[in-house]
Amino acid sequence: MVDLHCHSTASDGALAPAVLVERAHLRGVQLLALTDHDTLDGLDEAERATRERGMQLVNGIELSCLWGGATIHVLGYGFSREAPTLLASIEALRQGRWQRAQLIAERLAAKGMPGALEGARAYQKELGDSENAPARPHFAEFLVRAGHVRDRAEAFRKWLGSGKLGDVKQHWPSLEEVVGTLHEAGAWVSLAHPWQYPFTRSKRRKLVIDFARAGGHALEVVNGMQPLEQVGGLSILAREFGLMASVGSDFHAPGEWSELGLYRTLPEDLPRLWERFNQSPAGVPATSEVT
Repeated sequence: MVDLHCHSTASDGALAPAVLVERAHLRGVQLLALTDHDTLDGLDEAERATRERGMQLVNGIELSCLWGGATIHVLGYGFSREAPTLLASIEALRQGRWQRAQLIAERLAAKGMPGALEGARAYQKELGDSENAPARPHFAEFLVRAGHVRDRAEAFRKWLGSGKLGDVKQHWPSLEEVVGTLHEAGAWVSLAHPWQYPFTRSKRRKLVIDFARAGGHALEVVNGMQPLEQVGGLSILAREFGLMASVGSDFHAPGEWSELGLYRTLPEDLPRLWERFNQSPAGVPATSEVT
């Protein structure tokens, strides 16, 4: 069993990397990619934990970018953790996330909800030791605890979701820049959850076209327990543009979104991205992508 998309406390997940690995192991996952948002901070801990359990870990990351005025997420796998261009991009994204967090807090304060940055950061620290900026799930928990909303779903629906005041985009690089950065690091590149973006069918197809032209290798055809018709639609796009397929739970926390190793079945005819992880996509000697 493989799971190529999950998050720890290094970004916006609820479990520390080692705890996440243990949960994945108990659920039968044998090949795991920890794909925290715009950071590599959890990979060392995750690598130690997978080795202790006889599992395989592939270097993973989920990078934010802009395309067509929307925030898009791109997954990178099997890259060199020391690649200078990747490290520089991550640092720029880290600073951008802190700027975004400050702006979200200022916008919430202007709506009568002060103290959001401090509150989101306090909740983030409860979950684990992270020097990264609090993300929208942390702000959502602050809004719940402060009594501004009933639950996280309402927080996203009213304040933090797509098109709301907490949906800050201006700090992200372009799709082409992010794919190029991952290429320079020797990564396999996959487009994360293409059906989750609020696009028309034609705009989604244009996104896949631009992603493929930029050098992308795969689509995340299966993301958790998404509807079967979405899996079918993404399978058609993967076939049309000659892209491989990746799968993942997009796990963030127990009882939320999905569970580790739990996702729809991938159509048999699609080429599996993870079967290429011991090859080099950039024509250079393969690094230790899988350990």
